[in-house]
Amino acid sequence: MWFLGFSTRWRHLWIMGAILLVILVTMILKKFALYLEAQASKCADQERSHREGKNNHDHQQPSRKSCSLCCNIGVVTRTYALEELKMATSDFRIRIGVGATSFVYLAELGDGKFGAVKRVMEQRGGSKKIFLDEVSVLLRISHPNLVGLLGFCLEKGEQLLLLEYVPNKSLFDRMHTYHGQSSGILSWSNRLSIALDIARALDYLHSQADPPIIHRDVKSSNILLIDNNRAKLADFGLCKLGYDKPGSQNPTNVKGSFGYVDTNYLKTGLVSPKSDVYSFGVLLLELITGLKSTQGSVTLAEWTEECRKHHDVEVLAKMLDPKLNGDANLEQLKVLIDLANAALLENSEGRPVMSQIVDRISSCMEPQPHPPLPV
Repeated sequence: MWFLGFSTRWRHLWIMGAILLVILVTMILKKFALYLEAQASKCADQERSHREGKNNHDHQQPSRKSCSLCCNIGVVTRTYALEELKMATSDFRIRIGVGATSFVYLAELGDGKFGAVKRVMEQRGGSKKIFLDEVSVLLRISHPNLVGLLGFCLEKGEQLLLLEYVPNKSLFDRMHTYHGQSSGILSWSNRLSIALDIARALDYLHSQADPPIIHRDVKSSNILLIDNNRAKLADFGLCKLGYDKPGSQNPTNVKGSFGYVDTNYLKTGLVSPKSDVYSFGVLLLELITGLKSTQGSVTLAEWTEECRKHHDVEVLAKMLDPKLNGDANLEQLKVLIDLANAALLENSEGRPVMSQIVDRISSCMEPQPHPPLPV
């Protein structure tokens, strides 16, 4: 009968283990509930401050929009029925953007709030894999300089993303279209602020997202403007989680846009965060010169190569967008050109990482101390 006693003892041990597991799970859930409550309270305080007019319009202060980003865990990303999004977009009536595989439509969400519905279309080269990959990436990320995901729909052949609405169109529209330029030119300080916002977005994707995320399509048409000073990086349809290590036997199919694509990536098929760094270098040239990323069949990087590698600041100043009428800080100009040159190095290993670029741009934007006056 010894085995009956053993069986009873085993049963008692199993019951005690189950009780301990229930207690442990209960404790974890309690802590998580307290965390959610604290986050919700933080958001409510920020909302209250906003309503009472305590926000002084400084972009570093929390706003209604930034609250939803910094408290992302309290924002529900949910699935939508197709009919809901058709109603919100008035049956896809107001198109506000065009992507490589998609159209983007304005959505009215009620209470004066708006969203942007990205409609991924198979006839434009979209696929369910691309759609699900983008959803997967967007669910992982939250940063003030990245366009956020509010919801999605995969129903009756439709592939729809409901995204945060950014009101002032793209940097490309602002710089290179008649309508965008009719609003006045982007000042030199505007351009520096936009460059810093996108550098911070890429630094987050490369060094804080887990696994690291490579955007693979950094370009002015994927940069949306909140206003002339603030920008968000959008369109994660070509993103890659992780990166190809040197010597990889399975290089990635090259993705991106002509003029912005890393030349090393084109040659090897191996993508890394330094591929985004290259694209950012082209973006810097675009902001400096006011020119598009391609000049005919020549890339902007090639078009400016001789001038941007010159050491004479007067020669470098000739690269400035003529619409600025010379109204730019030449020391800051030199910093941006140096960064562009480093980002565009053929040897990707020699390029800086985005955190270094963030530091350089931030430093050159800070007011420099004046030397003491002679007594």
